[in-house]
Amino acid sequence: MVSVRTVRTPVLEIAYEAHGPEEGEAVVLLHGFPYDPRCFDEVAPPLAQAGYRVIVPFLRGYGPTRFLSAETPRSGQQAALAQDLLDLLDALATPSAALMGYDWGGRAACIVAALWPERARCLVTGNGYNIQNIPRAALPADPRTEYRNWYQYYFNTERGRAGLEAHRADFTKLLWQLWSPSWTFDGETFARTAASFDNPDFVDVVVHSYRHRYGYAKGDPAMERTEQALAAQPLIAVPTISLNGADDGVSRPSEDRDDAVRFSARFEQRMLPGVGHNIPQEAPAETVRALLDLMRG
Repeated sequence: MVSVRTVRTPVLEIAYEAHGPEEGEAVVLLHGFPYDPRCFDEVAPPLAQAGYRVIVPFLRGYGPTRFLSAETPRSGQQAALAQDLLDLLDALATPSAALMGYDWGGRAACIVAALWPERARCLVTGNGYNIQNIPRAALPADPRTEYRNWYQYYFNTERGRAGLEAHRADFTKLLWQLWSPSWTFDGETFARTAASFDNPDFVDVVVHSYRHRYGYAKGDPAMERTEQALAAQPLIAVPTISLNGADDGVSRPSEDRDDAVRFSARFEQRMLPGVGHNIPQEAPAETVRALLDLMRG
């Protein structure tokens, strides 16, 4: 079993799992909502065996990761997730790393690759360009997309906050089923991840994430400069492979969007048949292959 380590950043005690040789080139794997590092259990070992140093953190609000101060806003906004990634790299004295993330983790990875490209050797992103366009968030999407986002609107109500608090396991399990309709997982698999949702800040961070992106909650003032930079929808200038689950029940496959215009270096889309939203856990071999293809050039 891989041991959980911690490292202190300006606002968090970040818990993470480490695989592979200390001197290996760094790879950081970033989970999304509602998942945790267990989604990388079949991704990290092959990378470690190939000689890479693999870091798999618990995002803010998940598992053993904790805020240092009760005064720090329990923000789930995109800029905060990206800052956590930067702070993690700094705390581990890692100038740059190959980044792989999806959902929330993909957002953090895309932001760092866009605004601080010197910190990202390359990028594997779930479902393409994940940087939110918050200034345009009030514009309605097509009905099929709006339908997929029902849970986001639910979280923008106090009933939704109370529902997540009272039924966090049942709620997140339902999302797993809806978002990965072709993936068969058992109760033990879900339970191993669901333990991470018992974090005392989980509900606050999740609710803030979905309220902030629609303009219904203020952001952390410390993140305002980054949010302003993200409003310009910056290009990503590092080599990138986008992995897209063909059966994704929440994020429409990015082949339906012109994501290529958001990338100014190598960019490749790979469609994964029979795969839903939880890309690394449903398609670990394809995830490893994408990272190795980029890192080996």
